[in-house]
Amino acid sequence: MSLESEADLPGEAVLDGTLPEALRAELVAFRRDLHMHPELGNQEFRTTAAIKARLEKAGLAPRVLAIGTGLVCDIGDWDGVRPMLALRADIDALPIPDTKSECSYRSTVPDRAHACGHDVHTTVVLGAGLVLAELHRQGKLPRPVRLLFQPAEEVLPGGAADAIECGVLDGVGRIIAVHCDPRVDAGRIGLRHGAITSACDRLEIALDGPGGHTARPHLTTDLVTAAARVVTDVPALVSRRVDSRSGLAVTWGRVEAGHAPNVIPQHAELSGTVRCLDIEAWRQAPDIVHAAIDEIANLYRAKSEINYVRGVPPVVNDAGVTELLREAMVARRGAEAVEDTEQSLGGEDFSWYLEHVPGAMARLGVRTPGERTVRDLHQGDFDADESAITVGVELFTAAALLDGAPEQEA
Repeated sequence: MSLESEADLPGEAVLDGTLPEALRAELVAFRRDLHMHPELGNQEFRTTAAIKARLEKAGLAPRVLAIGTGLVCDIGDWDGVRPMLALRADIDALPIPDTKSECSYRSTVPDRAHACGHDVHTTVVLGAGLVLAELHRQGKLPRPVRLLFQPAEEVLPGGAADAIECGVLDGVGRIIAVHCDPRVDAGRIGLRHGAITSACDRLEIALDGPGGHTARPHLTTDLVTAAARVVTDVPALVSRRVDSRSGLAVTWGRVEAGHAPNVIPQHAELSGTVRCLDIEAWRQAPDIVHAAIDEIANLYRAKSEINYVRGVPPVVNDAGVTELLREAMVARRGAEAVEDTEQSLGGEDFSWYLEHVPGAMARLGVRTPGERTVRDLHQGDFDADESAITVGVELFTAAALLDGAPEQEA
């Protein structure tokens, strides 16, 4: 594989590592294959095997994680002194149907879809690995790089914690990732210093009472009304018990109660998410949410059982690593290809890596320029402009080259 010159690009630096046309086409085909065969968290056996096979074909030695799916692959030999830069991708899909009507590569698995762009993330890191491996063979890779293909990002509290237990950060000094953003045009990335995502926890509540006839609610525990008040009052109470700038929010996704119009049920269930912009408020959130639920349930004489499932803290981008991504994108595409982005209320388990090493996540534009319809994440019709794959690969290869340059070393 020969690597093209970048002299014709508008960036401020000339770097090796752009994609030959044959590799561009291969990566698109690889992404489409993943898209057609989505696998849920901790079940990504086919996906893991496909990544492993392609890396081995390139002469690399990937290692499947001890948990059975996901893998790591080092390019170059770590000298035990200079820490490696890790490139992370998540490889799992979502348990929702692919609803794209006119698409040759739509999911072939019922009720499974790559509706969050993890197939794109995976292909970007694979492509970067293939390019960096060739640069290493040419003696142009300044320091080793680790590829990390992580399972189960969509499974709280996230597969990142399991990957860390498997030692994926051993020898790593900094880590970078991208996440598809359908609000940003392909060819651009969004960057932010500090928190770029939010904390996300899961909340499940069961309410119980004796039930009875709707003609005599005063003789029963009116569970439907109790559940309705939990739905409306708990978010309001929670938001008033922390600094409003923390953005602590409870949002419901499921409410179930009753079977007949004239019967007050004995059981009701609610589930939703707790999201928070601020890490300190996130640490207080379980106690605050528990207290608010208990207050409302007690008011209606309902017995409450609460299952508060800890999820992930915010992804807090390191300033230095964020600037590395900015410099890399400017070198590839020019300053106009970088835009500032706001903090999202979405959660991402990339945050767990940042509890151990500095890192940053960029938003990778996947909207076709000029397209007005936004195919949002976690929707069955989500798709990506596949030119974003090239952008992501060249962003990561530039970051690896700039990170290892002599002026970047301490």
